[in-house]
Amino acid sequence: MTETIRPIAVVGPTATGKSDLALELAERLDAEIVNIDAMQLYRGMDIGTAKLLRDQRRGIPHHQLDVLEVAETATVAAYQAAASADIEAIMARGRLPIIVGGSMMYVQALLDRWEFPATDPQVRATWEALLAEGGVAAVHAALRRADPAAAATILPTDGRRMVRALEVVELTGKPFAASAPAVGEPRWGTRILGVDRDTSELDARIAQRTASMFDTGLVEEVRGLIGRGLREGQTARRAIGYAQVLAFLDQEYDLDAARERTFIGTRRYVRRQRSWFRRDHRVRWVDAANPAATGVALSLLEDSGGSDIARPGARSGTVTGTGGRPATVSGTPGNAAFSARHPGAPPATDPAAPPARDSNEQVRHDPSASPAEEPTTKESTPP
Repeated sequence: MTETIRPIAVVGPTATGKSDLALELAERLDAEIVNIDAMQLYRGMDIGTAKLLRDQRRGIPHHQLDVLEVAETATVAAYQAAASADIEAIMARGRLPIIVGGSMMYVQALLDRWEFPATDPQVRATWEALLAEGGVAAVHAALRRADPAAAATILPTDGRRMVRALEVVELTGKPFAASAPAVGEPRWGTRILGVDRDTSELDARIAQRTASMFDTGLVEEVRGLIGRGLREGQTARRAIGYAQVLAFLDQEYDLDAARERTFIGTRRYVRRQRSWFRRDHRVRWVDAANPAATGVALSLLEDSGGSDIARPGARSGTVTGTGGRPATVSGTPGNAAFSARHPGAPPATDPAAPPARDSNEQVRHDPSASPAEEPTTKESTPP
């Protein structure tokens, strides 16, 4: 019965190991995976998005991968409609959907039923003309006058987001934040797992991933995508790595600088993801460095209810408690070690506690805030 199926969402910062955990859960729970990474929607953007290739997916059906051409514009609203249809079809077949990725606005739109304000081409064109003529400073000044709260939370370099905010304010007569959804019971009763790692360890993983992408053909991938419209696209060309390679090909800087800027952009994006997901009290956190991470995740899911969660027996790498039940977070040595690496972290006995915040990380509490629409973003066009 579909009403007894409660989807699982595996979210969190880039490069933490979300895909690996999702594959393990999908194998154990006979599930299908729904992508919620904005840039993995694009065909051909494989290396730079760390997309799992078909032979890496373990025969598990994946949805919302390779559904757009790079010249097309990805929007949150279009994703929300398409992914919702996929999830409901999976549940109608009696299967469990596992939603995997870290695109923040996409997660909120999908799980909180974000109802997007209407758009008006003429109104938007007016503000886009101001952006083109006066730059981001002129648009930011207009937003300060129309909606000071939005101007204080949207990055002043985020011209596209400021244009959208001005459009919403003009059309609705309300502050931009009023369009954001309330955080309540997740849609479909979805259980949300957050995946994270120690900051220094994650930085090392980002550096390794960046080096691997460039060493295994990211520049060649970008060259091929230029012929398919990458430069003309409004969102794909802004993705981390792709924007930096395009700048290298345009001789704005050398290849070493492209590598370094990709690493820095990814690390900055990870900090924003952490800030965003930590605001959500519904997220139950898993340390991906824990060898028993899959067992911990299953335990958290079982604690949160759901008839689709079985009590699997012990498998390699899983710490089990009585009756074959995966050990709880507080019972796994790996989680205690994680807390020890984070001196400011909440006690390890709290299974829903996120890893401690990076001391250099600035938390933004406005639920309408989003990453900048700048070359280092992995988010795509706002609604």
